[in-house]
Amino acid sequence: MDVVKVIIEKELKVTFNSLLIYIAYVAFFCVTGFTCWFSGKNVFYSGQASLSYLFSVFYWTLFFLIPALTMKSISEERKDGIFELLFSKPIKTWQLIAGKYFAILIQIAICLALTFPYYITIASLGHVDHAVGFCGYLGLLLVSGCYISIGMFASSLTSNTIVAFFVTFALLIWFQFLFEFIAELWGAGFMAALFTYLSMGEHFDAISRGIIDTKDLVYFITLTTIFLSLTRHYISKNRF
Repeated sequence: MDVVKVIIEKELKVTFNSLLIYIAYVAFFCVTGFTCWFSGKNVFYSGQASLSYLFSVFYWTLFFLIPALTMKSISEERKDGIFELLFSKPIKTWQLIAGKYFAILIQIAICLALTFPYYITIASLGHVDHAVGFCGYLGLLLVSGCYISIGMFASSLTSNTIVAFFVTFALLIWFQFLFEFIAELWGAGFMAALFTYLSMGEHFDAISRGIIDTKDLVYFITLTTIFLSLTRHYISKNRF
């Protein structure tokens, strides 16, 4: 775990010494701030302070933000030949992946923590169920973990960061829209239930309403594990 910790610290140091993360944070707050407070359908559109709308805005903003944060995670180091240097040291593939994964997750956690003033403002204006608030942030972290694993997998496939971004985006579209669309085409029955389960939005919606179900947790953990395992496979394949 010491190796993983060193990689996390190195990744965070590099990230926060770069202008990109601050641009990403500013873009996140500009988009969420305008949408939450000033757009036509803001948090008070329904006549009361709405946590569900707040979390929905964060959810969709992360949909665009995370591919930008993950696109360089593997591909850039492969392009620059840094992998050869890293693997000349006693570093295991899973340690490298874990370090990079948690470094990006920490960046997202910091981003979400900085949105607490939004939450506090809404809570001060009306009655808020804080258990639902906790579940909403938990759901955002779980979704972010999945997005990051998918983004790292896409980044492991190519040395081109732009290609990695669009591959990530395409995969996220599958999990956000296409599985749900296919489920609607089936209408009912086993196949409809299967594709509904594969749709990420179904699971986030449940958790953001304050419903923590084992099947939703299993979904996020399983999906994250699958894509991190695929990332490890492709890195190991190109390592030897």
